[in-house]
Amino acid sequence: MVAFGYTLMTEQAGPAELVRHAVAAEGAGFEFEVMSDHYSPWLASQGHAPNAWTTMGAVAHATETVGLMTYVTCPILRYHPAIVAQQAATAQLLSGNRFTLGLGAGENLNEHVVGQGWPPVAMRHEMLTEAIKIIAALFDGGLVDYSGTHFRVDSAKLWDCPDVRVPIATAVSGRESIEHFAPLSDHMVATDPKPELCQGWDEIADPQGRKIGQLPICWDRDRDAAVERAHDQFRWFGGGWKVNADLPTPAGFEGASKFVRPEDVAGAIPCGPELEPIVEAVSKFWETGFTDVALVQIGGEHQDAFFDVAEKELLPALRSAAPA
Repeated sequence: MVAFGYTLMTEQAGPAELVRHAVAAEGAGFEFEVMSDHYSPWLASQGHAPNAWTTMGAVAHATETVGLMTYVTCPILRYHPAIVAQQAATAQLLSGNRFTLGLGAGENLNEHVVGQGWPPVAMRHEMLTEAIKIIAALFDGGLVDYSGTHFRVDSAKLWDCPDVRVPIATAVSGRESIEHFAPLSDHMVATDPKPELCQGWDEIADPQGRKIGQLPICWDRDRDAAVERAHDQFRWFGGGWKVNADLPTPAGFEGASKFVRPEDVAGAIPCGPELEPIVEAVSKFWETGFTDVALVQIGGEHQDAFFDVAEKELLPALRSAAPA
């Protein structure tokens, strides 16, 4: 069965609101929740960027059964991988073993703040490979020493280590990243419903692992309002991974997306009250092999009405359309 999740977007809501949204999403029937981990919003109009790990701890305590996940954390610059392992282990303990550690190679937008520069993509993949190995070794328990090309670890140990090992899900975008990360990961993360991603992953990793996608939507009773909001806050989305990974500031995304029109956004993101376009867009994920899809409802102040329609109409429609 396909699992349907909700995205806690740290770029569009403050920490207290995110915790409230997490509880409401669980009540609406979403099966899992993912949280972005950003130091800055993509665009200034989004207006938020609280600390994801502090917020995740509060969400873990406030919710009861829903699965939780970072989507995704970058463990190569802003955080040392040993610190990410400690944070993930703590989230697993606080959530009662409901946490999955989602990892990725990151974006300049969030990582440049520590002043260490932004490595080229090949180096970022090398760094993430080392980081995953360090995190996995710490999850094994015991004392860890590590000396690699990019990271060193000196006598590290997780003193509060959960009995249930934290699963690792890693973001991929093509064959190269799959070859790097599939052997080291339990699950796959990707935002494009491309069949070659799931097929390539299954050739290398456990085919029973989750393939976790994400889809932005902008539900609203007023379609024009939905298109306007999506254009205002999510037009950065169309730049593609190569652009989005390298721009350093919200001002950079503002400039890069200034020629994106509302109709361009509406052509890429389901907007308005109709559920059929949302179901059709989500179906592309399960048709290409994804097992999980997390929805992003655009607009931090537009969540409550969405939860109501999700519980009563959208989730039933998705479950009815999805393969058993």
